[in-house]
Amino acid sequence: MEGLPFFTFFCSLISSSIFLKFCVASDTITPTQSMVDGETLVSSGQRFELGFFSPENSKNRYLGIWYKSAPHTVVWVANRNNPITDSHGVLTISINGTLVLLNQEGSVVWYSGLSGIAENPVAQLLDSGNFVLRDSLSKCSQSYLWQSFDYPSDTLLAGMKLGRTSNPDLERYLISWKSPDEPSNGDFTWRLDTPRLPQLVVATGSTKKYRTGPWNGIRFSGIPVFPNEQHYSHIMIFDKENAYYMLSFDNYSANTRTTINHSGFIQWLRLDEHNAEWVPLYILPYDPCDNYGQRGANSICRNSRTPI
Repeated sequence: MEGLPFFTFFCSLISSSIFLKFCVASDTITPTQSMVDGETLVSSGQRFELGFFSPENSKNRYLGIWYKSAPHTVVWVANRNNPITDSHGVLTISINGTLVLLNQEGSVVWYSGLSGIAENPVAQLLDSGNFVLRDSLSKCSQSYLWQSFDYPSDTLLAGMKLGRTSNPDLERYLISWKSPDEPSNGDFTWRLDTPRLPQLVVATGSTKKYRTGPWNGIRFSGIPVFPNEQHYSHIMIFDKENAYYMLSFDNYSANTRTTINHSGFIQWLRLDEHNAEWVPLYILPYDPCDNYGQRGANSICRNSRTPI
């Protein structure tokens, strides 16, 4: 142990990337560091992990976030429409403070935007599953230069918003994967629709597939009471500047997610840690009568499962 002070001093001085890998904090990278394929960031509470992955039956590589201790479940993908075809991807912070994903040739595969300038930018994976770019001197969410929660893939986590905030140019919505093995943009979107009262709508292109019914002040009128609803609450902010929906969970927050699958179904899922599997709390549309426009002129729909 006598050599430890010397190692700490030595590590802080060496600029070689080989030594910098040993100095990288487990959940952050800085402009003097980079993360290569095979390395990962892990959030401080060991809930989420960020790194490179390949879907099953695919050799393409993607930068994504997944649950650390749960079954390998990807919740966010950076370069979903522009995969890397080998294992030489590199994530770094550029000179101007943006996150940049490079391939073996040094070409930009994906990059983040910026809402400001930081003198000391740092990228950090949070325990919420949010990957943020911020000034190292500030941890306030209002000062994030960029965050993955603003650019969701197919999954809604606790604390994520669907809709718009004070920035009218930024709309948050989910887009399904193309298939279980292909994370590129699929056929279905799930977004907050605000013609009058807000409602959530699943659509393929401009064609509506399913809608929740309008917000009634407590929940969306077309969604029944969920099992274990005492463990979470629906939140809707709807005013002149904001129109967004989010779910707030209690102690289930890290192990509960909502996703739109490649077939256009919305699934509320909770992790059964004992059996290491995701258990559906609810799936929408529940039956064919839930599909948009199925009820006809007299609002009557009948099927063999639940006559209405």
